[in-house]
Amino acid sequence: MTKAVLIAGTHSGVGKTTVSMGVMAALTKRNMKVQPYKVGPDYIDPTHHTAICKRPSRNLDTYMMEQGDILRTLSHGSRDADISVIEGVMGLFDGVDSTEVSSSAHLAKMLGIPVILVVNVHGMSRSTAALVKGYSEFDRDVNVAGVILNQVGSERHAQLIKDALTDIPIVGTLPSNSDISVPSRHLGLYMASEQQYDTTEIADFIESNVDLDAIISIASNCSTPEPPDEPDHREVPDVTIGVALDSAFCFYYQDMFDALRQCGAEIEFFSPVKGEMPDVDGFYFGGGYPELFAAELERSRTTRVLRSLAADGIPIYGECGGLQYLCSSYETEEKTYRMADIFPAETRQTKRLQALGHTKASANGAFTKGTILGHEFHYSVTECTRDSRFAYEMIRGKGIENGKDGITEYNALASYMHAHPATFPVASFVEKCREYRKR
Repeated sequence: MTKAVLIAGTHSGVGKTTVSMGVMAALTKRNMKVQPYKVGPDYIDPTHHTAICKRPSRNLDTYMMEQGDILRTLSHGSRDADISVIEGVMGLFDGVDSTEVSSSAHLAKMLGIPVILVVNVHGMSRSTAALVKGYSEFDRDVNVAGVILNQVGSERHAQLIKDALTDIPIVGTLPSNSDISVPSRHLGLYMASEQQYDTTEIADFIESNVDLDAIISIASNCSTPEPPDEPDHREVPDVTIGVALDSAFCFYYQDMFDALRQCGAEIEFFSPVKGEMPDVDGFYFGGGYPELFAAELERSRTTRVLRSLAADGIPIYGECGGLQYLCSSYETEEKTYRMADIFPAETRQTKRLQALGHTKASANGAFTKGTILGHEFHYSVTECTRDSRFAYEMIRGKGIENGKDGITEYNALASYMHAHPATFPVASFVEKCREYRKR
């Protein structure tokens, strides 16, 4: 196992994303191979990690993944890395409901990885010591091994905190610097491809204000269990799946791509916004921002021809933004746009958050069976016709309507739930594509 450290915060908005990105950038600038990870089901932060480290960032979530899945993902991603940097989620101990599940603390305990706690110290000095003491002693199985102070007002401010906080090393003191913050939108931070931030600037900022050698030393104190044996059999590619990848469809897990390939699929990325239509045996439309590109999607050749392919039986899987695109129409503030019209349903964008959280569904669809775990996060409402058919009964989560999700038509299925390959039947979807190819 390589060196590893988890960067967590006392709460959301404390600066852990900026700190995590900066540490990744600074270590990369030292010519270290840095493997990035993100706690939880986030799609956006990993794009920044990937851009900085030039290695695919991977998600680690103790709700959607068993310990063996997490250990295999960690081992596989870190195989030739010098150090792994894991960005936490929300506050250190915040998990599903009032449990530790899916929290940064739960993952740190499970993997035996030390934690660097980011604390926003604006407006307090000695109280910082009380705050850190609470976090370090709340669960003694979590190793809070270092602290980074954010929003430090002056050298005197930093010294006052250092004099009070003597039990845990302070490995960084960061002054306020609005130039390296990342703006947000309704679904979270902007994607890495939409940013022009200078990684040299953020790397220099961290190098000047953080003891990177101390972080590397802390990262050496891991007690991560050995992962279960990975499957040594990989199917020979004999089917091609088109994956929509552009500014409208950009929410994907790297592990899902790996799982598709493991099951014998080649992936061909294409852009519905640009009207591309690859010659493939199945389609996968992930989440993203179709509402921002509704006009382009309405004009797209992809939109015009997809319905006839669906009627012909080609397997199609969509999630959230993919669901919205595959419906008959999409209503935004400006107007109502025609979409792919595969499902008898209409979607409209709202200003209010409609669903957020982890999900669990009992599935019985064309290529989905059993229990599927995932998450949902959207501001839209999808209204289906009375005769619409659904593949998911929601055990946890809202779904599309009345505790149902996974609307299905022909060999197409789409849901508000974003699924993780740890429980999504990837092999069944690939096999359905294989059957279509052999017709």
